[in-house]
Amino acid sequence: MVVLHPRRFLPYRELKQFELLGFSCQIPHRLTPTVLMASYAGSSTFLPQRPLRYAVLGAGFAGLSVTWHLLKCSPRELHLRIDVYDEIGIGGGASGVSGGLLHPYSPKAKLLWQGEECWKECLKLLSVAEAAAGYKECNWEVQESERRSGFIVRRRGILRPATNMKNLSLLNDNAKNCLGSCRIEPIDKDYAQNLVPNLCLPFNSAFYMPEAVNIHPQRYLETLFLACNNLVEELCSSGFGVKELCLHKKSVTTLLELSGEYDAVVICLGAKADLLPELSRRLPLRTCRGVIAHLQLPQNIREEIPDHSPSILSDAWLAIHGPRDLHMGSTWEWKSRNYSPVVSKEEAHKALEELLPKASAILPSMKDWTFAGAKAGIRAMPPLTLNGSLPLLGCVDDLVGKCQTCKYWLFGGLGSRGLLYHGWLGKLVAQAVVSCREDLIPVELTSWRKLKQEAHK
Repeated sequence: MVVLHPRRFLPYRELKQFELLGFSCQIPHRLTPTVLMASYAGSSTFLPQRPLRYAVLGAGFAGLSVTWHLLKCSPRELHLRIDVYDEIGIGGGASGVSGGLLHPYSPKAKLLWQGEECWKECLKLLSVAEAAAGYKECNWEVQESERRSGFIVRRRGILRPATNMKNLSLLNDNAKNCLGSCRIEPIDKDYAQNLVPNLCLPFNSAFYMPEAVNIHPQRYLETLFLACNNLVEELCSSGFGVKELCLHKKSVTTLLELSGEYDAVVICLGAKADLLPELSRRLPLRTCRGVIAHLQLPQNIREEIPDHSPSILSDAWLAIHGPRDLHMGSTWEWKSRNYSPVVSKEEAHKALEELLPKASAILPSMKDWTFAGAKAGIRAMPPLTLNGSLPLLGCVDDLVGKCQTCKYWLFGGLGSRGLLYHGWLGKLVAQAVVSCREDLIPVELTSWRKLKQEAHK
């Protein structure tokens, strides 16, 4: 039997080579950090162990949050390798083309399920990404940096006009129960038009969330992945187990092709999870394609949006990127199977016909802006529950098939709130994966399997 130094870990393929040469290597069927740490501490000699290996499928909000938290949650003493698979790359799916408006409330200003925890953890990840990009603090210096190099997080708040009497009454009632860390302030017409000149308020009232933010999804995801790489370097330099992080620009066509290579596979593919044969038509998800239009103000028009103006939520939302630059969204095409981010001229024209009248009803100056491009993504919409539309989490070994060498986990169905949910839920999934304990995930997020089983009875 081969006996190595306690700090020596061998990759899986090297262990197989040892066995072919006639050596005996003891390898547990499923290595968890607990098993490895117990072996590590129990003897001055150590049987050769392959590194703990995780595969994360998808490099969007869910996938990169899980990746970050796997690096943070895994014991430092262990040799760890994480392989991230995405056929397009960082932010190649719906996450990279999302609107980027972040707050913890429903359209009626009601705090979403576990909204406070989701809000807190999301802000932490935004700070992690900004730190990786060199942003020091959330102050005026950051705003100057936004202008010079393009923002990751734009901190100007979000404004929601009241559009009818029923809407006004609900917003007023729910705003009283807002979070202290993300306030909802009822404001009058004068205050609102000071924030956004020429804003149209049918009921002379709006609701302002000064701490709400707008992120640039692609820049955020790229810098979050940079932060993951920086953390790998930091952990490796600590003198403990080696850490590795690899991005593979390739698709995984079947989950079983990963069996034997990894201790756990985390599926963060959004709507594309349904393309995997093991999960096809077995998840309670609906697809919905959304088109977002990029608009710019022509140079011959001076009435640009002030730098202090917040983004706007209404029947069509406006994500302000700069005084002469904004994104407008979004359309909802249910049951679409068009996964391409490319938007045809016909699709773009249809989207503008739908969205521009809604936006102009709130901000009449939108008629002066010109179309600069469009992008699209497929949302994976989860079923409605008593707590709202909640993502789908949990171990899916029963769907994939019994496997002794790997454990499969799902983190999907983030719908239109992936940005809000990804921080906290990515942390929960990582903790569950590292400990092999699904009970660490709230039952509200795993009960979809029971509902699915009942539906098939």
